[in-house]
Amino acid sequence: MSAADGSLSAYVESTIIMTTVRVVSPFVFTFGLFVMFHGAESAGGGFQGGAIVASSIIMLAFAFGIEPTREWLDDSVIRLLVGVGATTFVGIGIGALAFDGAFLEYAAYGISHGVKYGIELVELGIGAIVAGVIVSLFMNLAGGFNHDSGGDDA
Repeated sequence: MSAADGSLSAYVESTIIMTTVRVVSPFVFTFGLFVMFHGAESAGGGFQGGAIVASSIIMLAFAFGIEPTREWLDDSVIRLLVGVGATTFVGIGIGALAFDGAFLEYAAYGISHGVKYGIELVELGIGAIVAGVIVSLFMNLAGGFNHDSGGDDA
């Protein structure tokens, strides 16, 4: 695509950006998981960690292009991520009800360190939801809008 045929591409390939993102993104992703796991004991949690994980995926999209990233990370995978996160959160909460506890009462499980493990699983579930929603929003917004929708403009 060139300016001569009237269509410009927003993507510009840069070796420096691609190499930097290739090196940095695994560390950003790992830091996001660290923030999720340590949300109960220190600053952070599922929301913050999910946002960091999503930013590592968005960095890949900026460096290697939106469409290749969309092909690599299919929309069904993102939906599955959000679904698994929600199921984890609700499953941990309802599981406590099954053991005669309140919703998300981790001590009801009767497991040694059950509160710690329960909180970490809930934080991972929340992180999966947040990461999935942010990446999905980015991919949908990056896809652009169809101006030829046939609707009436008043």
